[in-house]
Amino acid sequence: MDIAHDLQSIAAQEHSLVFHHFDADITWQLGAYLHEVAKARGLAIAIDIRTFGQPMFFSLLEGATPDNVNWARRKGNTVAHFRRSSYAIGLKLQESNGTLADKHSLPVADYASHGGAFPLTVKGAGVIGSVTVSGLPQRSDHELVVEALCAQLGHDYSKLALAKA
Repeated sequence: MDIAHDLQSIAAQEHSLVFHHFDADITWQLGAYLHEVAKARGLAIAIDIRTFGQPMFFSLLEGATPDNVNWARRKGNTVAHFRRSSYAIGLKLQESNGTLADKHSLPVADYASHGGAFPLTVKGAGVIGSVTVSGLPQRSDHELVVEALCAQLGHDYSKLALAKA
């Protein structure tokens, strides 16, 4: 895996995957899409969509655990703090051999720099929340969220997907 290339790709994802508006109906459509895809693929994941300070959608699929719920919360907190994908934050830290605790004084109990949480961005408003998946390897968590956002926003996922690892 080429960290620099992935960081460029994630920046392009974050730049492209922007909503014109975001509301409860869009939340439901996005969450239901993730749930149906995960169910069809037999994925044991937690799905958490929130605007900052307000939970909007949550689903725990068969086989997912309380750990997945906690990971989703921690990864979502990372997006709330940095306004970037949790995977991008983790890759940047990996580049510098750092951690959220030593570089930013953020407690491990509340923040995770692993892939799976992606910023919900609204044109003209900026980042207003996050959509998070937890239960797969971090790169797969990240890509599942990107795939769902592409479907919701009408983007070709093959053009925004990370290069095969």
